[in-house]
Amino acid sequence: MPRIRLTLAYVGTRYRGWQIQNNGMTIQGVLEETLSRICEEPIRVHGSGRTDSGVHALGQVAHFDAPGAKARIPWQKALNSMLPDDIAVLDAREAGPEFHARFSVRSKRYSYTIWTEPGYVLPQRSPFVWPVRGIDLEAMDLAAAHLAGTHDFAAFQNAGTEIKGTVRTLQPIVRTKGMWPSEWVFVFQADGFLKQMVRNLMGLLVEIGRGGMGSADAQAVLNGLDRRRAPATAPPQGLCLDEVIY
Repeated sequence: MPRIRLTLAYVGTRYRGWQIQNNGMTIQGVLEETLSRICEEPIRVHGSGRTDSGVHALGQVAHFDAPGAKARIPWQKALNSMLPDDIAVLDAREAGPEFHARFSVRSKRYSYTIWTEPGYVLPQRSPFVWPVRGIDLEAMDLAAAHLAGTHDFAAFQNAGTEIKGTVRTLQPIVRTKGMWPSEWVFVFQADGFLKQMVRNLMGLLVEIGRGGMGSADAQAVLNGLDRRRAPATAPPQGLCLDEVIY
């Protein structure tokens, strides 16, 4: 059974996230249903990790084991002809049996986009940005510097997933211009992320940008190891999984 590695992009707006659930449509569920129709038997898809309801992806990676009789199917073409328009297969190739979309991951890169124009949000960008007005971007940059490095990020983990530990290595957070003058993109790359960690980090940075906390408070929240001391989780629509590195 050849192992097929997929690179996927999707708009997460109308999905309940990556992982199959009983209470709504998910990316994994749609992929498995489509592949099962192509292969004429049940197919299990393994992703690099979960994305939450409403979160997008430009570089999600998944794999599945194809029946030998279907090995020569042009998977990218076949899937894109059947998947809905908000899910696309960017690449499909055979991988070795040792490859695992989740367990082979070395690091991931996410981006989070905010919109700072006080008068409006461009309708075409509304599903992909968090409107945050009147913020101090320089204060956010200063706070972000406290977060880079190898730390215990327990204060930025939401409940819901059992893991062995909460120590992660986060690369320096980079702020760049977005597609429009009112857009700013914060890029997060780490060797792993806790449940909703990026959204929680972004919630802290925006709270500091709004003046509710000082830049140095980022260090205190990090050191406190207590989720209750950190601000609220940022909304999902600004978040995108950009790349999974193996």
